Amino acid sequence: MENFEGFTMSDELKMIQSTIRKFMQKEVLPREIELDHDATLFPPDIERELMQKVKDSGLWCLGVPEEYGGGGLNEFGLAVVTEELAQCKAGLYHPAYDVFGRYPPNIIWAGTKEQIQRYGVTAVQNGHKTFFAITEPSGGSDPANAIQTKGRKEGDNWVLNGSKIFITGAGEAEWGLLFARTNADLGRKGISCFIIEKDTPGFTPRVFEVMRSTTAYEIAIEDCVVPQIQMLGEEGKGLDLTLNLLTKNRFHYSAANIGVSVAALKMAVEHSKQRSTFGKLLSDRQAIQWMLADSEVEIRAARWLTWEGCWKHDRGDDYRIEASICKLYSGDVLWNVIDRCVQIFGGYGLAREYPFERWLREARFRRIGEGPSEVHRMVISRGLIKNYIR
Repeated sequence: MENFEGFTMSDELKMIQSTIRKFMQKEVLPREIELDHDATLFPPDIERELMQKVKDSGLWCLGVPEEYGGGGLNEFGLAVVTEELAQCKAGLYHPAYDVFGRYPPNIIWAGTKEQIQRYGVTAVQNGHKTFFAITEPSGGSDPANAIQTKGRKEGDNWVLNGSKIFITGAGEAEWGLLFARTNADLGRKGISCFIIEKDTPGFTPRVFEVMRSTTAYEIAIEDCVVPQIQMLGEEGKGLDLTLNLLTKNRFHYSAANIGVSVAALKMAVEHSKQRSTFGKLLSDRQAIQWMLADSEVEIRAARWLTWEGCWKHDRGDDYRIEASICKLYSGDVLWNVIDRCVQIFGGYGLAREYPFERWLREARFRRIGEGPSEVHRMVISRGLIKNYIR
């Protein structure tokens, strides 16, 4: 692409980054102190206030295409922004506590004009919560074979039966996307995508307790009737719609890992300059210096790997291997950095007074969500064996 401006940050993006950083320091982090240790959102009144301030500043839903009410940032710009927004307690799953907008699954923009307006644009404008239901008890990393939820056609409706698991936000969402097998004989080509509205009969989410702070749900789907007009895309092409989304999500997933790592390392550096043991500051001890140095090196490497993948996407290159590389590596970096920070803080690192305990729990999920590390190693190695050029 002739106009590709990768390997640099435009003045506009630098200004956006700076504005977001100041907003986080002035508006988000001071209010975060009053929240419960595991809070994922601000109270409604504070949330509305901050969301309005974000809208007034022109920073609302920066990753949504401009024609649908967002900022139209490319993947690289969104990675830079996500890293800034993630530098808070809830950053791994709710960057900036969602006050900069909530993103509906972006395949909604592949729907009809009516679907885009009714679901996508409305969700962006009003900050609606949505969900994405593809994972099932039979498996999540191989949806082409794992999806057992079935849909059968009855007149102008589809009747769905099955179950989903580990679906974030399904209990609070206004709507979401659900994948079901509509033709058992066609494998991956027999899976379709449906828009499920809140309180649809036969769609029953139940809280599924996990060790991270963000609530997950399991969903029972029992004779759930969905009109044909709520099928997204063509019948049997649900996975074709979503594979690009799942791949791109890994960049933002990685950027959030980096953002929380940055926040943790800042805390560790400041602590090391204030805490003394046996008459000597921690910052003067080589063991601590090396932990800080290793963390900084790994963070920079993870950032560069993520940016490289985003740049490839934005200039139209194949970015699938890069997406797996940055997701795999950033998950390990996040765990390493948080673990070192706990060690530097000692007993305080395990106290709920600090965010490390929460981040450790959530960091463990980051090596499973968006595809477990083993699957990404498989993707990377297959690409390496097939295309390796010295």
